[in-house]
Amino acid sequence: MSRFLSMASIVAVMSVSGPALAADAGPARPGDIFGVWRNPKGSVHIEIKPCGPGTCGYVVWANAEAQADVKKGSNQGLVGMQLLRDFSASGENEWKGKVFVPDLNMTFSGQVRLLDRAALRAKGCLLPNFLCKSQVWTRVETASAVSGRSF
Repeated sequence: MSRFLSMASIVAVMSVSGPALAADAGPARPGDIFGVWRNPKGSVHIEIKPCGPGTCGYVVWANAEAQADVKKGSNQGLVGMQLLRDFSASGENEWKGKVFVPDLNMTFSGQVRLLDRAALRAKGCLLPNFLCKSQVWTRVETASAVSGRSF
C-alpha cells in the first residue's frame, strides 16, 4: 500500500497541514468552500468547485512522490483526477459525498465542514461513521496552487 493513500490515511488526499494561509479567516459562508485546498504534506492541491447540482474536487497539482504512488497503485495520472464526488449540503457549512482513493481504486463516504474561510475539516470513513479519519485542510492561493509553490 502506498505512503500517499494508505487505508490508515484515507483522507490524506483531503487534508492540509501548516498554518492557515488566508489573512481573512472570518466566519464561513456557504460559497467559501470553493477554491484550492492543500493536503497535510503539501503534496496535493485539490480544487473544490460546483459540478452540476453538487460539489466536487479535482487534483490540480501533485508533487512527484504523490504522482508516483498513485501511478503504482492505479496506473493512472493523479493531476486532473476527481477525488471528491457528489458532495451536497447536509447542514450549515457542511457537505457530504464520496471520496475516491485512487491507489486503492475504492470510493468511501466523506464529509467536509467549513471551519472558516481559510480552513475546513475533512472526514473520510470506510463505512458511514465507521473507521473514520478527520483532518484539517488549508486554503491556498490559486496562483500558488497551480505553480506548486509551498508556503
